[in-house]
Amino acid sequence: MKIRRVVSAAAMLGALGLGACTTLPPTPTRALGTQASLGNGSVASYAEFDAAGAPKVIGVAFSAASLDALPTAPSGGRHCFDANRNGKIDPATECAAWHERVLPLPSEASRRADIPFKWALLNWNPHGHMPPGVYDKPHFDVHFYIEPIENIFAIERGPCGPEFTRCDQFAVARKPIPANYMPPNFQDVGAVAPAMGNHLVDPTAAEFRGEPFKRTWIYGVYDGKVIFYEDMVARSYMLSKPDACFPIVAPAAVGVAGYYPTKSCTRYVAGKDEYTVSMEDFVLRTASPPEPPRPAPTRKPH
Repeated sequence: MKIRRVVSAAAMLGALGLGACTTLPPTPTRALGTQASLGNGSVASYAEFDAAGAPKVIGVAFSAASLDALPTAPSGGRHCFDANRNGKIDPATECAAWHERVLPLPSEASRRADIPFKWALLNWNPHGHMPPGVYDKPHFDVHFYIEPIENIFAIERGPCGPEFTRCDQFAVARKPIPANYMPPNFQDVGAVAPAMGNHLVDPTAAEFRGEPFKRTWIYGVYDGKVIFYEDMVARSYMLSKPDACFPIVAPAAVGVAGYYPTKSCTRYVAGKDEYTVSMEDFVLRTASPPEPPRPAPTRKPH
């Protein structure tokens, strides 16, 4: 894995002997992680740190060309299940419809015990996904995982749920989460996906109130614990070249100590001709013991 670092402007001036008379605000150091091809370009994980070494940003960078010539057909051949039991796999109907890229975070982040997030999973959904009329638009799912990759890819496709998951794993994925580990608004709607986990959504989000889907925040869970943070972003919204951040509705407590983000951002960076989807403004949180799960809600998004 190749890692490239961007040296801060202040450090460069100091090396040239120009820092004595000039005071510049520190520029976060960027570490670039794994890169993968997508569309006509590439995507890569990255992390930025402040002068003291605390994480400021963890995200995925998209070259502008990566949003062009994206595949429109189902991925075919990955995460499959013989649903009609005819002994054959139909890639168009019995395999995952998304295109995925596994992006380990740069080692500067992934090897640190105080940063829970270790790798990113980028999924391109050419036709969106459930529920219809809400998320059925071309979009990216940008997952930042706490759980090890081998546990995630052990979640298999099967006959259960709207995203077709192995039935025993579907049940495990829907185990209740301790009440203090999940913001009150987020609900389980059975969106358990193979090679991902269960997705909890906020029914008060704008897209459930009649507004066009642009981006939304999701918590991922499995076996009674939080396993990923996710920003889901429409391709059309990215192409509008936004520079916007949104507060993350955080739980009252976390089960794993470390740095956690307080906002999610989607940006077009003109100077680099790239788009970024990122978690930002991290705060250090201590772990708290779990509380009993809250009762299941009666209201579901529609």
